[in-house]
Amino acid sequence: MTAENDPPLADTMRRIEDAFSEGGEERVRAQPSADAIRAAEALLFAGGEPITAKALGEKLGPAVDVAAVLMKLKGDYADRGVQLVEAGGAWRFQSAPDLGALFAETREAPRKLPKAAMETLAVVAYHQPVTRAEIEDIRGVSLSRGSMELLLEIGWIRPRGRRRTPGRPLTFGTSDAFLSQFGLASLDALPGKDDLKALGLLDPRAAGAIDVPRPTEDMASDEEPLSPGDDAASFFVDHLEDE
Repeated sequence: MTAENDPPLADTMRRIEDAFSEGGEERVRAQPSADAIRAAEALLFAGGEPITAKALGEKLGPAVDVAAVLMKLKGDYADRGVQLVEAGGAWRFQSAPDLGALFAETREAPRKLPKAAMETLAVVAYHQPVTRAEIEDIRGVSLSRGSMELLLEIGWIRPRGRRRTPGRPLTFGTSDAFLSQFGLASLDALPGKDDLKALGLLDPRAAGAIDVPRPTEDMASDEEPLSPGDDAASFFVDHLEDE
């Protein structure tokens, strides 16, 4: 091959520069390799437990754009019997929602919570961090030990910390299991006022006077972390009636 047939050096350099010009590197990284997608797919299937993007990135290596891999897999499985979903900041494969009837006979019937427990769960979800006394004040009735014990046993609520007030009462919040159960990626995905009205759970005539709180997973300014030894489930149950 003669020099006349070779592409000019300047043209070759221009192509290289174009590939990594402003936004070019991101465009290249946005196309994950087939090997990276296969590896991520295997990790998500074989792990058994939901996996965070950070943990997935540690397995795949720093050269892999984990977000692009997850979005590619999510799109690939969007119309399949198994779908990739995010809940509580972690990713997992699960059966498509419209196929739930296929498992009706083989799945264990979900536990039906008593009305008091459901109300308590709603208060914790929307008002967290919240203490036992605050739950009672919001609901307007005394909180039974059974409701809190049941929600702790299921794992939908968790002790978060202690309020910096006399007696240092425990504060409670929802757990990752709660987010997963209700298909929420984070607390920000909790239904707002408009969503509640659309679902028929809020009277439109009274909605204007109702302020739906926005909970937070961050430690509140008047809240402190749990101390060593505060993490035993029996501790929380045994001391619920003392607070």
